[in-house]
Amino acid sequence: MKRKLAWVMGLGSAFFLAPGMGSMAADIPFPAIHIGVDQAKNPQDVAMSLQIILVLTVLSLAPAILIMTTSFTRIVIILAFLRQGLGTQQVPPNQVLIGLALFLTFFTMQPTFERIDKEALTPYLAGKMGTAEAFQKAEEPMRQFMFKQVREKDLALFVALSHSTRPRTPADISTWVLIPAFVIGELKKSFEMGFIIFIPFLIIDMVVASVLMSMGMLMLPPVLISLPFKILLFIMVDGWNLIVRSIALSF
Repeated sequence: MKRKLAWVMGLGSAFFLAPGMGSMAADIPFPAIHIGVDQAKNPQDVAMSLQIILVLTVLSLAPAILIMTTSFTRIVIILAFLRQGLGTQQVPPNQVLIGLALFLTFFTMQPTFERIDKEALTPYLAGKMGTAEAFQKAEEPMRQFMFKQVREKDLALFVALSHSTRPRTPADISTWVLIPAFVIGELKKSFEMGFIIFIPFLIIDMVVASVLMSMGMLMLPPVLISLPFKILLFIMVDGWNLIVRSIALSF
């Protein structure tokens, strides 16, 4: 009965307050937003529509571009190897690792981003160049960064797979060939650094397991005992400083 009475009172309040709310909303100046699709009347409208579609496509692919064409892939994999080697399960959590990887990516990519802003974004916003030219100008710093990190072996692989003619200069290599070659090179380097990170933690696990077996404590999980020692070792050597320094210097 009380629930029904509350419903009736709520409906009555809404009924009596609705006209007042409508007049209040009418008095407040608020812009109306209209989104529609009209038929193009001249070639300029067609060109503008194509530019808008291109920009929306780039924005939708922005996360993939950030991951695949920057230092993010190497950094996040190294941090994941570090957490796996420590054996701390979800500490640090995924949000912290990804956030740290993003900020380290912005730090290592700062010179490249500054060139893109200076040579492409600022002139484009000032109306000094068109969309196609701005994309071309923004692409050059990214290509130079990827060329510094990519291996010739990986480039040769994708050039052969694409059945392209043998390039004589870096300008002859397509961006669609450069990006996958850069990505697999980043994966290789991150796995190499992850292996080096794993070695001291693996040694601690083996020592603890050997001691427990010699003491006859077979039912006690070695990981449970080795975890504090691995954390202590990581703290004593200032592990985060060493890891971040190694990541930054690797670029």
